Amino acid sequence: MSFGVSYVLHLVLLFFMMFIAAWSQDDVVMQKLKSSITSSSNDLDWSDKDCCKWKGVSCSGTTVTEINLGQLNIQGSLPKELMQLTALTRFDCSENEFSGGFPYMPNSLQNLYIRNNSFTSMPSDFFTNMSNLIEVVIDSNPFSQWQIPSSLKNCLALKLFSANSAGLVGVIPEFFGNDTFPSLTDLKVSFNSLGGNLPNSLSGSSIENLWVNNQNGNKLNGTLSVLQNMTSLKVIWVQSNAFTGPIPDFSNHDQLSEVSFRDNQLTGVVPQSLISLQSLKAVALTNNRLQGSPPKFKDDVKVDNDMDKGINSFCTKVVGQPCSPLVNALLSVVEPFGYPLKLAQSWQGNDPCQGGWLGIVCSSGNISVIAFEKMGFSGSISSSFASLSSVTKLLLDNNHLTGTIPKELASMPALKELDVSNNALYGQIPSFRGDVVVKTGGNPDIGKDKPPGSPGSSSGGEYKKKISVGAIVGIVMGIVCLLGVVGVLVFVMRGRRHNKCAGKVQTPNAIVVHPRHSGDGNGVKISVAAAGSSSVGVARGTGGFSPSSSVRNVEAGNMVISIQVLREVTNNFSEKNILGKGGFATVYKGELDDGTKIAVKRMKSEMVGDEGLNEIKSEIAVLTRVRHRHLVALHGYCLDDNEKLLVFEYMPQGTLSQHIFDWKDDGSKPLGWKCRLSIALDVARGVEYLHGLAQQIFIHRDLKPSNILLGDDMRAKVADFGLVRLAPEGQTSFATRLAGTFGYLAPEYAVTGRVTTKVDVYSYGVILMEMITGRKVIENSQSDENIHLVTWFRRMLLNKDSFEKVIDPAMDIDEEGLESFRTMAGLASQCCAREPHQRPDMGHVVNVLAPLVEIWKPAEPEADDMYGIDLDISFPQGLSKWPNLEGTSNTLDVSKSSSMAAGCEYTQSSIPPRSPGFANSFTSADAR
Repeated sequence: MSFGVSYVLHLVLLFFMMFIAAWSQDDVVMQKLKSSITSSSNDLDWSDKDCCKWKGVSCSGTTVTEINLGQLNIQGSLPKELMQLTALTRFDCSENEFSGGFPYMPNSLQNLYIRNNSFTSMPSDFFTNMSNLIEVVIDSNPFSQWQIPSSLKNCLALKLFSANSAGLVGVIPEFFGNDTFPSLTDLKVSFNSLGGNLPNSLSGSSIENLWVNNQNGNKLNGTLSVLQNMTSLKVIWVQSNAFTGPIPDFSNHDQLSEVSFRDNQLTGVVPQSLISLQSLKAVALTNNRLQGSPPKFKDDVKVDNDMDKGINSFCTKVVGQPCSPLVNALLSVVEPFGYPLKLAQSWQGNDPCQGGWLGIVCSSGNISVIAFEKMGFSGSISSSFASLSSVTKLLLDNNHLTGTIPKELASMPALKELDVSNNALYGQIPSFRGDVVVKTGGNPDIGKDKPPGSPGSSSGGEYKKKISVGAIVGIVMGIVCLLGVVGVLVFVMRGRRHNKCAGKVQTPNAIVVHPRHSGDGNGVKISVAAAGSSSVGVARGTGGFSPSSSVRNVEAGNMVISIQVLREVTNNFSEKNILGKGGFATVYKGELDDGTKIAVKRMKSEMVGDEGLNEIKSEIAVLTRVRHRHLVALHGYCLDDNEKLLVFEYMPQGTLSQHIFDWKDDGSKPLGWKCRLSIALDVARGVEYLHGLAQQIFIHRDLKPSNILLGDDMRAKVADFGLVRLAPEGQTSFATRLAGTFGYLAPEYAVTGRVTTKVDVYSYGVILMEMITGRKVIENSQSDENIHLVTWFRRMLLNKDSFEKVIDPAMDIDEEGLESFRTMAGLASQCCAREPHQRPDMGHVVNVLAPLVEIWKPAEPEADDMYGIDLDISFPQGLSKWPNLEGTSNTLDVSKSSSMAAGCEYTQSSIPPRSPGFANSFTSADAR
């Protein structure tokens, strides 16, 4: 009894000391913040000794998680020590009088609000490691001029970026788009000095609110054509810039409610798709050069058009009154030119023959000459010119026109002269009447069916007869045999006709993996139906996921690749190109014409039943929906009747399991401790994205070292998404068929068949244990009590004398590294806790590991850290949970942990290239 009492007292003392340490770390930072600010408001009461009781401060246990200081009349500056609040997720100091430079923040931060202060600058690399940021609001600060930093690309979870009146200069970067920010809904950069065009990458983005208005001095310019493909838009503010050209088509914008185009140089006819938009509530068109009939919007639409000022170039001042047929005809012919501004500035009124319209000459009230020569126009020649029956001369020479001469021009009854010389036209010259003078000089490709560089074009300048369709196909096929890249394009076009495997090969930066269902020897792959299982949530075309449907259809898009292309790039699936084999698939290395390496995963036809096909389609569905730098990217697929192939990133250093377990066989060096830490953080960030930072919650269900791939830089990516499940909306736990790999299955999943994100956390903890120990999850060569890694690891971790025996003997960890090792060991044990509620979420895992990877600060290890006490729970909770943990240890105090720079102990050049290896594995059906 005396021993038991002594043990409990020791634990009480340990808890007390650890809580004091945790409290003191954040308290020191908060005291520093308190001393650097003052407030004229009585609302800021920070008199309590416990900073967690201060107004605006929220804590989890003793750790500061939120600071909310908005509108408290605070003056002063922010201390650099704020970066040490390693669990801080929200910082809000909006609408105060803070001044000076804004400091770095911890990479745990998710929400940043600092609008309406007097901050003078932000660090240029502020966003470099802020991968958890979701909302950034930095409006109305007198920052020194700065550009939108490229480091913002690291904030892959970003949903809102608001930097109005924030001193921005330069251009809007191309990375604002779905490829980088799949969840971005708000981009607000008004009242800055940005110039250039709206980036093309915005096309197809998820942005709902676009504010780029009122740029000062330098103005945004170019056309608004990209808006046509931004179909998620609800609000568009582009006023007070220098945009030109027409208002784009909004036929597919069923959510668009507010549009402000005023104070630009827009031309052309207001499109009917905007006028009739049912969701529209407000529109501003004033002070442009818009043409055609003044638009009549629905009665409930607030319209800013200022008709009385006559700033726009509408043909009449009466809303809804149509233009004359002659005006409409002229507007039609200049539409392919983009409604040039110089014409819109001149063309006033409803009669082209009264008012001196530029380029228009009339005779007896009818248009006789159209003189558009040397106007600098680009675009194509409209067939609508033929409707101007009184025109005798059509002069279009010395411009930048492309395309062909429309055959309709030959039917113009009064035409005497057509001058299209010195442009970039091609094609056959229509058969004009003998009395019509046709000038085509200075168009090198007139007479050719295609311009140079286009598929099927003829070479040389001599006249060629029209080539038949069959001849064109023959030429194309000939080119396929000679040119790899052109061959890719041709096969894509032919594949589209077959409606199965078609599309265009995209040139990836790096490409694919290992066969699905291939194990790594660390257990047995299982796949059995569980009682009460529910269907998989999957993608339907591009429309999203349904939690109650099984995978059946994956629409062909630009990721669909023809089987012919994949045969070509893999040398017809040559044995020499095999990267690895598994029970269900073989992976082949491929190489495009430009030297880009890819890998093609080819399913064995006899192994692809309904279940296998569903898993393939599930993998496609997931990877076409989510994108993250630590998730392996899918670059294409082919689901032909006889072939099922996937194309991923090629990861030249193979799988993590090879580097942990098989490095001796490969004659390579073992991974160092710093490298393992970096890989662990990469994987955690990838899984964190799946669990909460993507638009929906995805559960991987098969995390293990053989499903973690490494690039040349030894950065890790999570792979193999065939067993991924989408959590139904509003549900965090749901039943599904049991699948995964023995040894990595969480106990509650194996028993109940119900899956949550904590299932992945358990598997991740097993991976950490394998990285720490160099042991596989199931070691049949060990004694019965030591076969299962998790139980052995827990037992060793609690035994102070045996603690260092868990370290992989292949690693050389010095005293500096031991402290971070203890932290990672405690984290691994906590992730594998028996009860799901005792396991952390992946956001917490990232917050623990990130400081260890990013900043190496040697610290003296403390022996008591081995107990792994959770500092985020209350003292009574700690005492009550301790007897129930059954050997699991919780996260150690990261404030005492060493940290290190990411990277491995050897350079890329010293790493031999690997081919992913695949040990045999089988399903439960195979076992039967």
